Amino acid sequence: MEAEKWGRRIRAFRKLKGYTQESFAKDLGVSVSVLGEIERGNREPSKEFLEDVAKSLNVTIEELSPNDVGR
Repeated sequence: MEAEKWGRRIRAFRKLKGYTQESFAKDLGVSVSVLGEIERGNREPSKEFLEDVAKSLNVTIEELSPNDVGR
């Protein structure tokens, strides 16, 4: 369930910033399939991946975090 929430947040911020899945995956240095699995909640994002996502989107981990994660 937590992976799904992270995935939805990552997808929402990616779209808000104007990235396609392909361009964002390339920017992060991961395959489109890995990014897609994370966005669909089928794969738990690592801490390092979340840090890379936040940096790439110019947001903090706290902004990226689903509301109830870490509380």
